[in-house]
Amino acid sequence: MIEFLSPVSKSVQAHKEVLPEGVLAKQIKIHSKSGELPDLKNVKFALLGICENRNDVNYIGASVNFDEYRKAFYALYPGNWIHTIADLGDIQEGDTVADTYYAVKTVVGALLKENIIPLLLGGSQDLVYAQYRAYDVLSKMINFVNVDSRFDLGDAEKPISNVSYVGKLIIEKPYNLFNYSTLGYQSYFNPPQEISLMEKLYFDAYRLGEITSDITITEPIMRNADLVSVDITAIKGGEVNYTNNTGPNGFDGREICAIARYAGISNKVSSFGVYELGDVTLAKGGAVLVAQMLWYFIEGVNFRVDDEDFDDEMLFTTYKVPVEEEVLVFKKSHKTGRWWIELPFISNVNNKLKRRTLLPCTYGEYLGACNQEIPERWFKARRKNEV
Repeated sequence: MIEFLSPVSKSVQAHKEVLPEGVLAKQIKIHSKSGELPDLKNVKFALLGICENRNDVNYIGASVNFDEYRKAFYALYPGNWIHTIADLGDIQEGDTVADTYYAVKTVVGALLKENIIPLLLGGSQDLVYAQYRAYDVLSKMINFVNVDSRFDLGDAEKPISNVSYVGKLIIEKPYNLFNYSTLGYQSYFNPPQEISLMEKLYFDAYRLGEITSDITITEPIMRNADLVSVDITAIKGGEVNYTNNTGPNGFDGREICAIARYAGISNKVSSFGVYELGDVTLAKGGAVLVAQMLWYFIEGVNFRVDDEDFDDEMLFTTYKVPVEEEVLVFKKSHKTGRWWIELPFISNVNNKLKRRTLLPCTYGEYLGACNQEIPERWFKARRKNEV
């Protein structure tokens, strides 16, 4: 994969030298010379920039540069972490966008096979397509969570763009997408037909107000995710001060960092990308916020707790709740207090899904079941299996 990677810029390397001892810059393994990658043994995270934005519907020739993001990230102090970080530099745009996709798929796929979590900084969000296709090497079904004000479904028959790429994930072979969830969508940014299609496909859609009123509902969604992407325009424009992000509504800095941490503590999330990143030369606060999102994601991974040994009943309390004609089975971990609901209807599925038969849920959904309310996520999983 080294042939696709360019080193961290001299400007960032020089900035690294003037930072105080103890910050991340002094601990990160850096790709500093062309053709010489750092030793990736025992590395858990690989920071990677993707300098591509030509499929942005508003593209007018502007280039992508991640120097300010790196400088902001390098200047942070680590937590009580046990894992090592490497900065692999950037994937430059290829002769065509398809060439860039191929490079991203190859590099990210190689990292996934080595159990290294890619931390992706990207231009236009259509790059998620390449991030997703990297999972082809693992031959398993993928749950994709997108923090975005839009669904980005689009018309799969039309050329891919940063607002129309999810349709490609759904219809193109190999079929690896099991579930798609959008956190923070805003209705007025989404065509009614896309909202209807999300419902017909039994995908999960959570409105901005729903998430901000109770940020903890993000946790079980992330607990079941493999791939997470964040569109920076899902954040309030005033929080990042980008010229291409003028939306008055969205997540604030504290909320988006909490979401990043929930993604980190998930035992399944294996890649994390932040997209629609523009030039922040005059708005460095946006770079600092992105750096803090990465920090919180890494913090979450460092504090992951394995509580999914479902073969040992001594580690769980099991609750059986009769609801209508069903008996819903919930499990609560003694170690973490996290909840799951059983999905018996997919327990014998013989395909590459290879999923556990337990779906993450909340204590509130258990209480709802006790009041004869079938959890929506359970219902959607069942209908999706029946289709």
